[in-house]
Amino acid sequence: MIVVDGGKGEILLHQGIHEMEQYFILDGILKRVVTNQQAKEMILRFADERDMETSYAAWRLKTPTPYSIVCVSKARVAKLPLQQWAAFMDKHPKLKHAFEYEVMRLMSEIMAHTITLHLLDAPGRVHRFLRKHPDLYDRMPKKELATYLNISPRP
Repeated sequence: MIVVDGGKGEILLHQGIHEMEQYFILDGILKRVVTNQQAKEMILRFADERDMETSYAAWRLKTPTPYSIVCVSKARVAKLPLQQWAAFMDKHPKLKHAFEYEVMRLMSEIMAHTITLHLLDAPGRVHRFLRKHPDLYDRMPKKELATYLNISPRP
């Protein structure tokens, strides 16, 4: 495991690759984002110091990463190749069970966010974000939040 510092906007994991890593966030905010061929971006989730980022499901399925992991702010992460992380978890079945549950929970949260984009109006999306992530609101650029919520940022 190594600790790396990332600058605002730095890509830690590129969409579409097979060499994947497990990230434990020590400081800062990361985003999970998909980008289409026209460079249009959709932010799937944010993660901060109490969280982790992973492409474990893609690694297990032997598929390329379906998203990038990008620093929203200056960030410090501990990272290791997913193969090493998986080998460690194989030696600790309770940890592996908890980790795989967390991966499924995160995927469910992303699905709920995507549904929210279609079912709630802009004020409803902002209210939901504030309810679910009150600690992130003051720490992130409002342009990032607007992109995540699919609303136009205020000038």
